[in-house]
Amino acid sequence: MYRQGDVLLVPAAEDAVPPHVKDRQGEPRDARGRLVLALGEVTGHAHAVPSRGRLVREPGPWGPLLLELPEGGRLVHEEHAPIALPKGWYRVVRQREYVPGAYRVVAD
Repeated sequence: MYRQGDVLLVPAAEDAVPPHVKDRQGEPRDARGRLVLALGEVTGHAHAVPSRGRLVREPGPWGPLLLELPEGGRLVHEEHAPIALPKGWYRVVRQREYVPGAYRVVAD
């Protein structure tokens, strides 16, 4: 597992990734050509992957994100050291916090 701030990447075995996910088109890259896993609402900083690959959202508006890195890559952020990632699939998990009556994704 790899953690950078409020983002956790959990390796996923290739055979554990459903075929309907593998066939989906990836999320678009940002203006800087990065796959953004989490964007800081306050700072504008991003947990992002500038490497070759794709970020796939499972169906539904809150579907989990899966990251495919066919050649490996790096997870970068303006306030954290980069993390080298081996090739493969990863489930992207955002840290959540409790607020009275609900849970929400941590705001940066």
